[in-house]
Amino acid sequence: MTAATRPPALPLDLSGRVVFVAGGGSAGPGWSIGRAACVTYARLGARVCVADRDAASAEETTALIQAEGGEAATFIGDVALEDDVQRLIAEATARFGAIDVLHHNVGIGKTGGPMETSAEDLDRIHAVNVRSLLLCAQQVLPGMAERGRGSIIAISSVAGMRYVGYPHLAYSVTKAAVVQFTRMVAQQYAAQGVRANTVVPGLIDTPRIAGTVAKMFSGTSLDEARAARARQVPMGRMGTAWDVAHACAFLASDAAAYITGTELVVDGGLTGKYA
Repeated sequence: MTAATRPPALPLDLSGRVVFVAGGGSAGPGWSIGRAACVTYARLGARVCVADRDAASAEETTALIQAEGGEAATFIGDVALEDDVQRLIAEATARFGAIDVLHHNVGIGKTGGPMETSAEDLDRIHAVNVRSLLLCAQQVLPGMAERGRGSIIAISSVAGMRYVGYPHLAYSVTKAAVVQFTRMVAQQYAAQGVRANTVVPGLIDTPRIAGTVAKMFSGTSLDEARAARARQVPMGRMGTAWDVAHACAFLASDAAAYITGTELVVDGGLTGKYA
């Protein structure tokens, strides 16, 4: 086999790329999906824009990257607010150049079904989970289309695809909307070289669950709640933030050059169990 006909090596490399991560901090000590994704992107050579409402948490992510010799900067603002999004993208572009990858990683929820979810709850959760994706996409898509290259990665949830044992109405509905939003962007911009995909995590052991999971398994400790969640998963464990971050890195890279408009489910087999 000659060099000209040899299959290419796996291009899992983001050298020179600028990645904007909306939600690059963490809800508590440890590795959130957003923080792990930021570090993973930097390890692959990207310049990472760590955006978050929580300045201290975002700065911690940036410091972790810089301690490894990576390139990152912190940008503070609320991506549910249009003025903030415009400012954040402008600041990031001024610092590092045009955005090559948009990683949308924000999301909030409230446990409860239709009778426990107020209209105000739904509006608030929609603004953070869906409106923010629209605002961020509006800022980066024109430049991506003009350059003929770009990747949008939106983080959804298996809750947007299946009922997995407890009511989470507003979160589930908005995370389902994230999937369809991303599919629509993918179709509209495919011919212009822009890819858009959704990563769909299952039950992931991140700092956020410390404040939410025990409530779903009332009368149990956090450790017992974690064990109960692990038993739900066919693989017998919850996922880690790194499991999700590595999937995102694949979709951001040229290794996924022919992948757009789809969902990469990272759930240990959970959605198959509830099909």
